[in-house]
Amino acid sequence: MSRPSWEEYFMDITFLVAKRATCRRRQVGAVLVKDKRVLSTGYNGAPMGLAHCLDIGCLREQNNIPSGERHELCRGLHAEQNAIIQAAYHGVSVNDSILFCTNLPCIICLKMIINAGIKKIVYKDGYADELSYDMIRESGIELAEYRVEEKI
Repeated sequence: MSRPSWEEYFMDITFLVAKRATCRRRQVGAVLVKDKRVLSTGYNGAPMGLAHCLDIGCLREQNNIPSGERHELCRGLHAEQNAIIQAAYHGVSVNDSILFCTNLPCIICLKMIINAGIKKIVYKDGYADELSYDMIRESGIELAEYRVEEKI
């Protein structure tokens, strides 16, 4: 039996967190980690106490809004936003942490990530937001695409 690497371990947790998402279009999970310890987690969905898109339908689908555009026209918070908010809610600093995420953050999330002091993003899938890629390069945040290693 082989143990998962730290990156694989935290990405596995990220994919588990994504299963809680209530978005009808995409299930996204995020985990903030520092010194090999989970600081907080987040998934995409409506704010606390509000109806979820799974239950009432998707505003973006109803208005034919393409992925990567008009982020403000959505009932839900993104997974990265929820992870940062949960840490703040519980008084946990995320400065110098690593964000593990199922998807590359959008531009709105990226601006929050930059100002929260997150130093690295590990992600599995890209996202249709070119400005996000540009700002990541400009910010100096380390970016790593997660690739599953084949075990023989």
